[in-house]
Amino acid sequence: MKRVFLIILDSVGIGEMPDAEKYGDKGSNTVRACSKNKNFSMPNMRKMGLFNIEGMDYKESEPEPIASFARMEELSNGKDTIIGHWEIAGIESKKPLPTYPNGFPKELIEKFENLTGKKAICNKPYSGTEVIKDYGRESVETGSLIVYTSADSVFQIAAHEEVTPKEELYKYCRIARDMLCGEHAVGRVIARPFIGGFPNYIRTTNRHDFALVPPEKTMLDFVKESGKEVIAVGKISDIFAGRGITEKILTKGNADGINKTLEVMDRNFEGLCFVNLVDFDMLYGHRNDVSGYASALTYFDFRLREICDKLRDEDILIITADHGCDPTTDSTDHSREYTPMIIYGKVIKPGVNLGTRRGFSDTGATVLEYLGIKGKNKGKSFLKEVT
Repeated sequence: MKRVFLIILDSVGIGEMPDAEKYGDKGSNTVRACSKNKNFSMPNMRKMGLFNIEGMDYKESEPEPIASFARMEELSNGKDTIIGHWEIAGIESKKPLPTYPNGFPKELIEKFENLTGKKAICNKPYSGTEVIKDYGRESVETGSLIVYTSADSVFQIAAHEEVTPKEELYKYCRIARDMLCGEHAVGRVIARPFIGGFPNYIRTTNRHDFALVPPEKTMLDFVKESGKEVIAVGKISDIFAGRGITEKILTKGNADGINKTLEVMDRNFEGLCFVNLVDFDMLYGHRNDVSGYASALTYFDFRLREICDKLRDEDILIITADHGCDPTTDSTDHSREYTPMIIYGKVIKPGVNLGTRRGFSDTGATVLEYLGIKGKNKGKSFLKEVT
């Protein structure tokens, strides 16, 4: 009974890609930035070979790594969550998703207001925590919706849960999702509910992403169609718009995500458990919180031992990321970076350096080959090199 546990450390990049300057990310290196902080400690990932990966020469490498490893290069045009996850699952996106550095066009906002019957305020790129400070009171007093974006391809809607209950907010997000198509097909529409009183509004954990449907079949579809399980932990189901998922498990942060992954590991199933740990990106990267990011990496590394201890003889663990989000740069947005890839298990050879792999989709191709599934995938499996 073969099982693959694929864990995405959301935004844990390991250094600028050659085209980073084009994205405004020259010099970005998320892990290196965090490694200088006193809260950083990753002995278990080091033992697996994290600091043996190409370009990661700022920390002591492991003489005898217990896992195999690679540096992954993104081929898609973009640096966001959707693009990164889609490429891992086998889709290479030639065209970047639309972004709105000056806010959404007037006609688009007017259409949204007509469809929802609600006034939209803000309509600018904004930090999620700052936007509720600046517009939360007006939203609460008038019942209007706070619509904002970022450097990423997102249409975000914030509202107070006591004024606009979360299910009502989700309804408005679905309206926006159906509206945003064609040239305005953003990667995600995101519900951002908040609570509290002015000026101390805080976001709740009831965020919900309404993603663009993948344009073609992904690794998840092929695993599901083979009759095997695809268990999505965290926001994976949102990212793939529910496509190719047999079971969705929602989480509230990294600790909850790890706990629920451990629960899945105790179950008997065959197939893929696909996990996203979002706190690195959402709580720390976007807020330029270096200490918090370093602590989150340390916490994951501490819990990694539990995950490894639950692996069965035929299980494979793959740890990778979808993009970077260097918390030490002027920008608070994602960064165009290489990502790490660690592959571990009793069936995996230790210490195989796979170098730099062109395309995140090599990971998805490897998952399919290990599970014995044929499916169209842009990547090239590295399974034979590590088994």
